[in-house]
Amino acid sequence: MAQQNFRVGRLEQEIQRSVNDILLKRIRDPRVEGVTVTGVEVTGDLQQATIFYSVLSELASVNQKAADGLDAAKGLIRKEVGARLNIYKTPELFFKKDDSVLYGNKIDDLIRQLHADDKPMHEQENQN
Repeated sequence: MAQQNFRVGRLEQEIQRSVNDILLKRIRDPRVEGVTVTGVEVTGDLQQATIFYSVLSELASVNQKAADGLDAAKGLIRKEVGARLNIYKTPELFFKKDDSVLYGNKIDDLIRQLHADDKPMHEQENQN
């Protein structure tokens, strides 16, 4: 069982590295510029891979264009991944937007805002 989990984890890392490289060097679609693969989850039977990606822009139109571009390039990406990795069958690829980066930024902003609101109170206490 541990051997299988290690194999899945290693395959996930290799797929992530390959897809990032393919997006940078092989895909010429301007819709996928700025797309970064943040993680990959492969099913236990190695038949399907969910590729999590992020886009720096928060605009809905940019996110939709990136999703459309990735869907259009899915076949080429799968073919390239299959050629780079020495596995029996290349998993079917699914792309899913990773919102954890935006969520993390939102949390950081809230913390900064709390600290900014806290400063005047401390300064007032020091003056009294």
